[in-house]
Amino acid sequence: MSIAVAHNDTPQGHAALVTAVEWAQAQSTDLLVLHIVENDDPQPSEDAVRLARGAVTNALADAGIEAEWTLHVAAGAADPAGALVDLLIETGAETLVIGSKRRSPIGKFLLGSTVQRVVLDAPVPVLVVKAAA
Repeated sequence: MSIAVAHNDTPQGHAALVTAVEWAQAQSTDLLVLHIVENDDPQPSEDAVRLARGAVTNALADAGIEAEWTLHVAAGAADPAGALVDLLIETGAETLVIGSKRRSPIGKFLLGSTVQRVVLDAPVPVLVVKAAA
């Protein structure tokens, strides 16, 4: 069994990462870090991969956590939720951890919700984590 975490360099992404690490360690399973690069290139650049790896490393160091993890990066400017679900399927993860923030009803109406789309479209259970206030 492997646990995947949708990571981005935000408080919500960091909260999801910490929760996923703790969960993976408790279950003695692999941790897959999924990162979506917001560009139109079908293949993320080496710089984008390096930046994503650095962001994950720094987030774990800031939390004082040591963990083994594997980074999977995909491009998804037009549809980040779809790109994340595709990457989730591609990696074969059995659970996804994703961070979320509170939004107003108007914000939900106008912008939609990437997290909501992922929760609805993911073929595996999804744990939604909020960052500490």
